[in-house]
Amino acid sequence: MDPLDFLDSDELLRFFHCHKTEMSCMENPHTFLSQLRDHDLIQEDIYKKVSRMKNKDTRRKALYEVLDWLERKRSQHIKVFWTCVFKETIMNHYPTLRLLRNRLMDGSFHVDIQLTQKVEKEEADKGKRKELSEDEEGEEENSNSLKKKRKQSGSACDEEEQASSSSQLTPGQRKKSKKICFSSPLKKGEKGDIWTWPIYRFQLPVTCGLQRGLLNRDRLAKGQRCIVVKRQWFTPTEFVGFAGKKSTKNWKSSVQCMNTPLGKLIQGGHLKSAKYKTGCKKAKKSLFPSDHFITVSEREEDEDEECDPDNEDQVSSSSKESSADATDEEGEAEEQTEQQPEGSHDRSKKVFKVKCGDVAGTLHKRRFASGTCGKSIRTETSWMSPMEFINEASRQKDASWRKDIECEGKPLGVLIEKDILKIHSLLCACRLCKPDSKDLDNQKNDDECVICKSEEEEEEEEEEELVVCDHCPRSFHQKCHLPHVEDAIIRDDRPWMCTFCVFRTNQEYYYWDELEREAAMSCQISQCMLECQYLLLCVRSADEEQTFATNPSLYLKDYSTVIKTPMWLGNIADKLQQQLYRTVGEFVSDVQLIFTNCASYNRDNAEFLSMGNRLKELFDREFKKVFIIRDVDSIDC
Repeated sequence: MDPLDFLDSDELLRFFHCHKTEMSCMENPHTFLSQLRDHDLIQEDIYKKVSRMKNKDTRRKALYEVLDWLERKRSQHIKVFWTCVFKETIMNHYPTLRLLRNRLMDGSFHVDIQLTQKVEKEEADKGKRKELSEDEEGEEENSNSLKKKRKQSGSACDEEEQASSSSQLTPGQRKKSKKICFSSPLKKGEKGDIWTWPIYRFQLPVTCGLQRGLLNRDRLAKGQRCIVVKRQWFTPTEFVGFAGKKSTKNWKSSVQCMNTPLGKLIQGGHLKSAKYKTGCKKAKKSLFPSDHFITVSEREEDEDEECDPDNEDQVSSSSKESSADATDEEGEAEEQTEQQPEGSHDRSKKVFKVKCGDVAGTLHKRRFASGTCGKSIRTETSWMSPMEFINEASRQKDASWRKDIECEGKPLGVLIEKDILKIHSLLCACRLCKPDSKDLDNQKNDDECVICKSEEEEEEEEEEELVVCDHCPRSFHQKCHLPHVEDAIIRDDRPWMCTFCVFRTNQEYYYWDELEREAAMSCQISQCMLECQYLLLCVRSADEEQTFATNPSLYLKDYSTVIKTPMWLGNIADKLQQQLYRTVGEFVSDVQLIFTNCASYNRDNAEFLSMGNRLKELFDREFKKVFIIRDVDSIDC
């Protein structure tokens, strides 16, 4: 794949404009000039004049003037220029040219082009503003103020300040997001509820008895474990039990924010809540009738109905009778199941690991309709219906998806018999069974961001949609992807490729030899931006619970007393986006700092310690693959 085949002349010319200085600094440019002369890009007298120069500084200035002349006088031949200098023999003499070609291949050249376009746009806007009359300037200022009020959320004071200064900002400055206000947005003497403050937009302080925690708004709305206490996540019901109030049946009245029950906040529209399972347990039974599978407990779906005490007594008595007949080993297995309800399958589970032959994937219950309707099985490369999955795996004409697709060693048909999976009627007209073209396109990609694990924002203030890759099933929020996805790319109808696909597609075009670890660390990050972005996205997507995504000091009170230099994945992503790192070593040091801090703070917490070790091993393994590290030692900084 030649980058010159899919780039137009304007893009190549802008790229040339940004890198004239780098090319003028090449040592011994005789071969470079010979190649330009052989392709009639420069004249013979210019070639001889520059080639005879002995002084390095004079020769660099002369070479820059030649390149500048090419840009002004021979711009129509820009593709010829890049074609001739990207010959393998020429790039072997000049590493600078190989690095420039790699930048065209991995797409990082867009950063340079956008910068020059932004500068040109700012200069054009300045010229327009000079020509405007005072009345026209006033109208422009008012319109900009209104736009900013609609676009940005925050306190009234902040909006007034932004509206008054909007006419003085450049277009690039207007795109910057507003900083979070960590103080009260209210004026002195005013009263207001803290759940309306910007600082509590994503999480709220909550209490139950003597226990204190932080409530994550998004997780509550999705029915997930949403209250964190000392790095441990709880559902509202589990948090009530953790606070020693197991007898309380209604968490909405027991869990409070500033002495206000959560039920009142939900009723008033300040919080959104999904349905949670209650703590009332029914008799245990196995998902599959086999001794090889751990039994699981089923829980009632409706959170709002309180458990009947008589029912509870019946359940407890029946469980006692059944446990009397069971062996000690079975009792231990049941206790482990109660402690780890997520490790086994029940009716409330939404994702199942499946396989057919050597091909593995995950079946998503919400997408399942039948064998042919609904792309419900996600593999590394695509979403498939059960029939497509089995055809991909076995390629047998007489294959049966109910029998040949396995879940925990049992046929998928068992899940259907147990009503865990339900086949839609032939007359069903839902989006899975009767999809239009848009629905079919949506089924090709994930329903949630592969980085932050949240779905498309529905709030008007956010206006953040999922951006889907056209070459893999991944989806991203604009600012979760690295580099951030610009609005212009979303409006563009051309296929878009995420960083995962860009890196893996272009791996074969890199000509790196094996490196020592120190050599890889000393590389300029500007030449390895794609590699570092890929590595960070790998780690962030593997952080399923988003444990290392945000600053731990925000929700762990004693964290700053133990850890003096906090670091988190979101901070590293921001520094990469803003190009604040100079070398690969600086980037790797920050990533390793996260794992070092995790090990120091969680010495007595095996669960979080293992999470950190798992991500560290993933990063070390991918780093060695990406930079082709020669030694076998782990990366230590």
